[in-house]
Amino acid sequence: MKFKDAFVSREHMFSIGVEETTGRFYVSIPVSNGMVDYEEYYEIDRASFDLFQKDPDTALVFVMKCRRRELDNLLIVQPGANRGTAI
Repeated sequence: MKFKDAFVSREHMFSIGVEETTGRFYVSIPVSNGMVDYEEYYEIDRASFDLFQKDPDTALVFVMKCRRRELDNLLIVQPGANRGTAI
């Protein structure tokens, strides 16, 4: 998989982009498990991608749900046994 960010919010620590192999859109957040820092990628539809890119503040509710693990059904890559917590 090749994730390509189209927008990065350093202030709110998330990115929006496209997975180039499949064309799926995503929001990613940084996580850490004590041994490694990595990103979790949550699939979004094209309408959300367009909206979040035009007005990144509209993505914050979605991002907070991801951080609370409320949208795990949208994870593109399932986490391993030692899943990290949102940074």
